[in-house]
Amino acid sequence: MIQESTMAGSENIANEANVTRRPRTLVATDRVGKYYPVRRGLFSREPRGEPVLRAVDGVSIRVRRKETVGLVGESGCGKSTLGRLLLRLVEPTFGRVVYDGRDIIPLSEKQLRPLRRKMQIIFQDPYSSLNPRMTVREIVGEAIEIHSLAKTNQEQEAMVEALLVKVGLRPEVMGRYPHEFSGGQRQRIGIARALAVKPEFLVCDEPISALDVSIQAQIVNLLMDLQDELGVALLFISHDLRVVRHISQRVCVMYLGKIVEQAAAEMIYASPLHPYTRALLSAVPTPDPEKKRLRIVIQGDAPSAIDPPKGCTFHPRCPRAVAGTCDHEIPVLHEQVPGTGHKVSCWNPHT
Repeated sequence: MIQESTMAGSENIANEANVTRRPRTLVATDRVGKYYPVRRGLFSREPRGEPVLRAVDGVSIRVRRKETVGLVGESGCGKSTLGRLLLRLVEPTFGRVVYDGRDIIPLSEKQLRPLRRKMQIIFQDPYSSLNPRMTVREIVGEAIEIHSLAKTNQEQEAMVEALLVKVGLRPEVMGRYPHEFSGGQRQRIGIARALAVKPEFLVCDEPISALDVSIQAQIVNLLMDLQDELGVALLFISHDLRVVRHISQRVCVMYLGKIVEQAAAEMIYASPLHPYTRALLSAVPTPDPEKKRLRIVIQGDAPSAIDPPKGCTFHPRCPRAVAGTCDHEIPVLHEQVPGTGHKVSCWNPHT
């Protein structure tokens, strides 16, 4: 039932994700969604029916070749789930994921395996994403071996050595284990592992949030240098809007499982349209005391993704909510000014 109601009329939007018409697009989603069933307690008095948590709720997004798209929003808004849907690490409840012109959702694991080389992920926590029982040589070389990218052990060793140098580590560390490294060094190992199969697309799932502030800039600059050198496309997921502004060409703002605003980075930061985006940007500290922003405080907590508000999901916290409209009708993501590419999902946006 969920799939039928959500996918109805999606063919026109699917055409926008078709890279045969837009050759620069590498990966795109077409109204993709992920709902998780919620188990009720034994003595629950809630009405019957299958409650679901709407982690991602009908999102259409695209990433062009050699582009970095920033994905921002509060914790729990569905950013990481969306990133995993793009890689099909999570199976969608409905919608499509198109990679290089091909819908990858119907593919079997065997059919998908060649594409795994092209799509990789850098995880948030470098402490838990590396196998503590494997050496650096084994961690970075595992994917090379799985995909048979080296003909001999010597060739594989040379490839691992070159990858370590590329991410700023010395080849001598190959025989060491993850616990012997700092957080920043571990994340460099994770980046080397992701690059081992020469991917076209990387999902960076908050790759610096677990690192010291002094190390974060180094990792961000490394990712930017690698993108320039290798031409890889990035989806950079973060809650740090300063970093997203530095690394991204386009930015998507996510709230409660939906994209509420998207545009080129300079447009988002210069003239945000959605009240939620403006509130997020107002919280970003500025080093210039003469350019202090008026802090916009969002009232209340984010609603539950199990029982979202009717109409615009942000309306209970929105200072610009219009009674009778915002609390009843769901706004559609659309261009406020045609031709600008600046889209917003709001009944009463800033102008």
